[in-house]
Amino acid sequence: MYCNQCEQTAKGTGCTTAGVCGKNNELADIEDVLIYALCGLAFFARESRRLGKLDQDIDRFVMKAVFSTLTNVNFDPDRFAVLIGRTVELREELKAQVAAAGGKVDFCHPAASFQPADTVAGLAAQGAALQFIPTLDNDENIRSLKQTLLYGLKGIAAYADHAAILGQEDPAIGGFMYEALTALLMQGLTIEQCVPVAMKAGAINLRAMELLDAGNTGTYGHPVPTAVPLGHRKNKCILVTGHDLRDLDLLLQQTKGKGIDIYTHGEMLPTHGYPELKKYPHFYGHYGTAWQNQHKEFPYFPGPVLFTTNCIQKPREDYQDRIFTTGLVGWPGVKHIDGKDFSPVIEKALAMDGWQENVDRGTVLVGFARNAVLGVADKVIEAVKNKQIRHFFLVGGCDGAKPGRDYFTRFVEQVPADCVVLTLACGKFRFFDKQLGDIGGIPRLLDVGQCNDAYSAVQIALALAAAFGCGVNELPLSMIISWYEQKAAAILLSLLSLGIKDIRLGPTLPAFISPAVLAFLVATFNIKPIAATPEEDLKAILG
Repeated sequence: MYCNQCEQTAKGTGCTTAGVCGKNNELADIEDVLIYALCGLAFFARESRRLGKLDQDIDRFVMKAVFSTLTNVNFDPDRFAVLIGRTVELREELKAQVAAAGGKVDFCHPAASFQPADTVAGLAAQGAALQFIPTLDNDENIRSLKQTLLYGLKGIAAYADHAAILGQEDPAIGGFMYEALTALLMQGLTIEQCVPVAMKAGAINLRAMELLDAGNTGTYGHPVPTAVPLGHRKNKCILVTGHDLRDLDLLLQQTKGKGIDIYTHGEMLPTHGYPELKKYPHFYGHYGTAWQNQHKEFPYFPGPVLFTTNCIQKPREDYQDRIFTTGLVGWPGVKHIDGKDFSPVIEKALAMDGWQENVDRGTVLVGFARNAVLGVADKVIEAVKNKQIRHFFLVGGCDGAKPGRDYFTRFVEQVPADCVVLTLACGKFRFFDKQLGDIGGIPRLLDVGQCNDAYSAVQIALALAAAFGCGVNELPLSMIISWYEQKAAAILLSLLSLGIKDIRLGPTLPAFISPAVLAFLVATFNIKPIAATPEEDLKAILG
């Protein structure tokens, strides 16, 4: 195996014997086979599109398949084997259709005719022989840009799949996915050829997040400021983690009137602000804070845990029987909900003790997406003009277990009292319960939402820039971004595609960025690593 797609990759360079995420050699190599097979399918999908034939079902399949290879989604090799088999079936079906229409089918790259092994062990051996990442290109800079494109593509696939679940699709996203997948296999490319494709990935991801925003708000309403309990109350209970609003909605519907409270964990926290979700009286509160404590927290939650869209390493054997997964998430030996009937989860909740007492741990505020913030834009603008608000900081992104992430907690704690912090994604759990007060009734800590709500944050910044008659880079706004996996890579590309500069990224820079590519990013966008201490960065930003 060779994998360096996440921030926690071994020794800051790459996992070669076992994944820090918990994936072993076999699983990592099989994931490479899936991406390779999808590249082969992409040749024919592009040709089919050239002939004017689009297939929405194939687009959706490819998105799901690419999404499944994110760092923390699927840990089940058998499910990858099914995806690989289906990829080749679709490729052959498309090939026949393209041939019948008089299109090109004689692609010379081996991926276009790849035949997968018929066992998991055989697939793993094929993946090991492929050495997919190290052989993307002999030039380390081209290889670096191709990896950036691939990891950004995985983030795009995640957001596009979420959006499609809610009925929001754009064929341009599928078209770009095929363009990107075939580009990965091209040899002899130059930096000048690769950079525009990476920037296009950022623009496409922004479109995917826009669609997801439309799906979320169109289905569940625009988030409104909402106080979410951090404690618990005496009752049966289920904990939901991940990102999928549709799964949460269905679970709320199916548990209505059954005497079960629903709690959120991780990126599900912002869902409490959606009117069509918060209307359920048994949608109670949020349990659990930081990513790295999930193994410690779940044993103390006296009900089943439902993972949607992403997960952690395989749960301990002593509580594996109360873990459930849905969608693309999977581990061997863990119960997967194949449809959307959550009866097994509900039955498990009713059989378990649930909380035996009421505990008050205070509340946190969520629901400050673009509608809520722009609804008081006049107050915000006036506060800036009156020098009540000196600066805005967007402090957000992914959380993780690697040391150094306490930087973000200390940064927020030291932000001056005349500054406002906007936050989003699971990185906020380093400081989401800090009591920072307000400025003229405007909370100093504004939770914009999930990672995909970077779209909302961008819209807030664009609206403020328009109000002040300047560009986003001229606003009193600084971005302090933490990253862990591939959705963060996609969001970073989106920000760069908008020309946003001076982003501080941490806790470490991506291992897949070569020195020359980093030099380009620094020269073009003034992107930089976070400093050794938050004090240094605050002094550099505020003077």
